[in-house]
Amino acid sequence: MNNNEDHKDKLNQDLLKAFTRILNLLILLLVLVFGLVIWIFATHPLPQLNFSFFESEKEETQTSQVVVNSNSSGSSAESKPVVNYWRPPDENELNNNAEKDLILYGKDIIVHTSDYFGPNGKIFKNNTNGMNCQNCHLEAGTKVFGNNYSAVASTYPKYRARSGTIENMYKRINDCFERSLNGKPLDTNSKEMQAIVAYMKWLGKDVKKGEKPEGSGLKKVEFLDRAADPEKGKLAYTAKCASCHQADGQGIMNADKTGYTYPPLWGPNSYNDGAGLFRLSNFASFVMYNMPLGVNHESVQLTKEEAWDIAAFVNSMPRPHKDTRKDWPKVQEKPFDHPFGPYADGFSEKQHKYGPFQPIVEKSKSLTKK
Repeated sequence: MNNNEDHKDKLNQDLLKAFTRILNLLILLLVLVFGLVIWIFATHPLPQLNFSFFESEKEETQTSQVVVNSNSSGSSAESKPVVNYWRPPDENELNNNAEKDLILYGKDIIVHTSDYFGPNGKIFKNNTNGMNCQNCHLEAGTKVFGNNYSAVASTYPKYRARSGTIENMYKRINDCFERSLNGKPLDTNSKEMQAIVAYMKWLGKDVKKGEKPEGSGLKKVEFLDRAADPEKGKLAYTAKCASCHQADGQGIMNADKTGYTYPPLWGPNSYNDGAGLFRLSNFASFVMYNMPLGVNHESVQLTKEEAWDIAAFVNSMPRPHKDTRKDWPKVQEKPFDHPFGPYADGFSEKQHKYGPFQPIVEKSKSLTKK
């Protein structure tokens, strides 16, 4: 019995010694690991971390605004200027505006012009071709470089070389009705005309008189060093435009058949040859920075060659004619891309329509100096 107890005591002592050795080894291992970690942090400090989402977003914005100055021999950088583009006023501000209903009526006419004056118009039938003002003045005339109305109230009345007279807002609006909408002018005393004017004045209420805010009108596309090519334009149109405006250029009407979701670009229901978009520079600028639908001036899908060539193709196709013989009464004031003579510079109608335009512009400058 005593032998068994002695054997058990010895076995327990052996187990205790083994456990102690293992425990000592573990403690030694932990000390070594801890020492190694301290050495790593001491000799290899981690980069400073920024756990703030908003701070990191701010740093990214600041970084994106710094560009390398390629004209400098060093590695200095300069800040890229931030452009404050025009923004339309908030419609919530209209709640305290006595003209709220009239202004919103004007906006609705801009967006749904055909509902009021198109083939089945509820004000006048067949007063326009069925297009909407918004087809050319995007997002109800509020899109940056989308042919917006930001500078209308601030710059009118003004002299316009096309008519050779001082024009007011009524005359300018009716020009669009007669040319882009290939229709009849509105009565300037009508509620509809007053509503359109009220809407445009409200959009430009924060623009100082005589000024044009950044992003107004159209962003001009650079000239080509050749003439715009309708045949190349046809290929580009088929690839990038026909899915909306259709292969025959006749566009797509809305579900109610009261107006166009995608307007016709040529044919009897499109703008006539007296419209601003019949000038290639206007059409090319419009599509370059706005088309396909959804594109903006900071993210384009067309090359400048495609923009000019598509403009050449579209404006080579048949469309309604307007008598423009009384336009530009001062011949020397005709724009470089007005396609109907006579001209003071000696260039042909073909070159005035398709280019190249740089020689015409240079010649015009020399004639102006004389």
